[in-house]
Amino acid sequence: MSASLPSSTRADLLLKVTPPRVPRHLVARTRLAIRQGPLLDRPVVLVQAPAGFGKTSLLAQWRREFLAHGFAVAWLSAQPQDDPPRFAQSLALSVRVGAGRPTFGHALLAEAPADALEGITMWLAEVAQSALDVVLFVDEADRLPAASRESLAYLLRNLPANLRAIAAARADCDLQLDDLVAYGECAVVGASQLRFTLDDALAVVRGRFGQAADATQAARLHEMTEGWPLGLQLALSVMGAAGADAGLPALDLHGGALREQFVGFMLANLAPADLGFLTRVSLVAHLHPRLAAVLAGEEGAAERLARLVRETPVFVAAEQSEWVRMHSLARAALMPRLHDLPAQERRELHARAADWFAQQGMLDVAAQHALAAGHDRQAYELAERSLYESMVKRGEQGSVLEWLAQLPREEVDRRPRLLLAAAWSLAVSERHREAGAYVDRLLANPEADDELRCECALILGGAANFADDPDAFAALHDPWADAPALKAPLLLQIHANRSAFRDLLEGRPALARLRQQQGPHAVGSLNLDRWGELIVGLSYLWEGQVALADQLLRPTLAAAEGDLGRRSAFATMVASIVSAAAWEEDRPQEVAALMANRLDVLERTGLPECVLLGYRTLARAAAASGSDPRAGELLGALDAVGIARNLPRLRVVSLAEQVRLHASRSRRESCAESMRQLDELVAQHAQRGPLWQRAVGSVRAVAHAYDAIAAQDWRLAAERLTAADAHALELRQGRLHVELLGLRAYALDRCGERARPLMAEAMDLAQMHGLKRVFEDAHPALAAWVRELTGTGPAAAPKPAPLTAGPAEMARAMPSTALTPKEREVLALAARNLSNKEIALAMQVGEETIKWHMKNLFAKLDAGHRKQVVARARILGLLAQ
Repeated sequence: MSASLPSSTRADLLLKVTPPRVPRHLVARTRLAIRQGPLLDRPVVLVQAPAGFGKTSLLAQWRREFLAHGFAVAWLSAQPQDDPPRFAQSLALSVRVGAGRPTFGHALLAEAPADALEGITMWLAEVAQSALDVVLFVDEADRLPAASRESLAYLLRNLPANLRAIAAARADCDLQLDDLVAYGECAVVGASQLRFTLDDALAVVRGRFGQAADATQAARLHEMTEGWPLGLQLALSVMGAAGADAGLPALDLHGGALREQFVGFMLANLAPADLGFLTRVSLVAHLHPRLAAVLAGEEGAAERLARLVRETPVFVAAEQSEWVRMHSLARAALMPRLHDLPAQERRELHARAADWFAQQGMLDVAAQHALAAGHDRQAYELAERSLYESMVKRGEQGSVLEWLAQLPREEVDRRPRLLLAAAWSLAVSERHREAGAYVDRLLANPEADDELRCECALILGGAANFADDPDAFAALHDPWADAPALKAPLLLQIHANRSAFRDLLEGRPALARLRQQQGPHAVGSLNLDRWGELIVGLSYLWEGQVALADQLLRPTLAAAEGDLGRRSAFATMVASIVSAAAWEEDRPQEVAALMANRLDVLERTGLPECVLLGYRTLARAAAASGSDPRAGELLGALDAVGIARNLPRLRVVSLAEQVRLHASRSRRESCAESMRQLDELVAQHAQRGPLWQRAVGSVRAVAHAYDAIAAQDWRLAAERLTAADAHALELRQGRLHVELLGLRAYALDRCGERARPLMAEAMDLAQMHGLKRVFEDAHPALAAWVRELTGTGPAAAPKPAPLTAGPAEMARAMPSTALTPKEREVLALAARNLSNKEIALAMQVGEETIKWHMKNLFAKLDAGHRKQVVARARILGLLAQ
């Protein structure tokens, strides 16, 4: 650097152009990688978000990416004293240091330019002539004075071809680049993209506490912080006070230092006027600037709200929307202050909110505020107008159930649409048995017509599905199957969805998809569209087409989480299906993330099919990782859910999975005991209908086959596997068919029969459907055989536990002068129960040659039949024990 600059200035400039130290636990977020997706070819990238959203960390990640690809990377941390001449000199020094060019910017550093833009122009020209691919990072651009921000905007508008620029600033910093954004020359990364996803949060937690960190705990942390990066780091700092090597501590969100410090940080240093404003607007979870003005009753309320959104993490702003949402923990901390306001003032605030929401057509929210304001009649009328559509169209059953707890029975009885909303909400929840009482009250009306009766059948059919009573559902649905007495498009779409589910129960998944896709679709029926997608995704999984199920339901899951919440009943059910697909595609980390902090919701509110999918997937993942106790715990929990919700099929599946687990570990007695309990349970429910019996019969047939495998009775196992496969084929259960086909091939091979063509077919079907886990989950010995057949070798995976120590093992003939090399090879293959023809194929000789070798073995070992040959050879030490 030129000696014309004072030493203090030189040192200050060097610090500004030195990249920040990368944190040890920095998580590289692949979804935000700079050299992929929409950021790949943008000459300018602008990262804008409030404090604490990890802007500098993201820039550090991008800097690493560019360095790895051979770019010259210049870094500049902006400061308030960076007037235009100093800013230009800082840019020159940043390239000099980043590119290792000691003469770069000599003229700029020797004498500061007099004109504000002259220095930037000189710098751009020198970069263009440098023959370097340069990437410039400007961090904290919001700290630049106004004149220097104009210089930065000028720089970004005049980039040469060999220069890319990335700037980070707070959300309130306007660099006037809207035209570049509109023309696709500038990409903007905002707060919504910078928020941690659950996968990001899991990576951060595991980076801090190790790979064994509990995914459920990490999910609860993510939900508490709502993806705010600084909030998550703060929470981890509080939790990690016990020491860096400690495991993830127990999480208590209902009290203690974590909650207090987190909320205290969010509300720190607020002026009294701001705190009073936040207290009043905390009346509502979602806030609009005009609503803020109504609640606060002050001029400038919209401007105050905008400033607090920019400067604090209290609010979560929606992209391209004026609406903001208050952070749940901040709102919880402000509620006691709200309750301390005079009662009359609180009622007035609720009345204002009710009138405003009613004017906007948001009747369900308006009704809640009208009730809180003491305007009961207005609240009941608004509720009657809104709750039915809230439930049927948007799936907001929680708000309907909350209303049920507040409304007098006589008010509900005199309002049929409230009765219908209540019945619908109860039918698709864990309280499905209560729906019948509301239906009875509806049908008691002498004016009830066929349309109402048909809708009531839909309601009770939904309750039957949640009660896992497919026969009751069929009895309710079938009379209206071809000619439903319905006019409302919403109800006709529900009927189409139910018809598709009815076909699925009959084992017609392709027809279920066709019926759902060709059925009517009401305008604005987002909730019903999503239910249709759930049924289609379930049909794909039913057939074993896991990739299609995953592709269809991933967007559905993301949308449901955004609209209804991650722990909503619907999002949790979709997550259970997606997790099952992810497991079959061998992505165990995704399974843990998808189901983290959701099991309690699933067990209470999930469809039985989704409940068993979620628990079974997690249990198989635990068993595959070697954690049999955890797998047993999950299967025990599934049994407990079956007892608590009176869903015996869940108990049957739990016991069948225990049989499978014991069989894979060669626990014969434990397997037999679980099988005995399963048979007794099925016998206790012999009175149930044919649809239920058929579904349970398939599960029971598979369990019996595994029981035979555990007993090493291969002939019986092959017979039972054939019978179980007939069930699977009847129901079009494609994944189960592949599993049973593979197991049957293995059993036949153990019996010495020709089974490789059958196994090849099973492997081909597994590959076609993308079922990467099917043979591993079926039995470790089957997986080992598959690896042997495909040439991947047993070393490519953990060595499976042997099925038995008998003649079915891979026998090895010992060196001996008693037998010729060919006779030893024939003896080893005969010990595997292979026929003469199969031995001939394996040795690539004629069958007559094998007969001649077998005749010599009979003579040398003094044996009368093949089994005696093998037994004598073991006794004499000619075969390895």
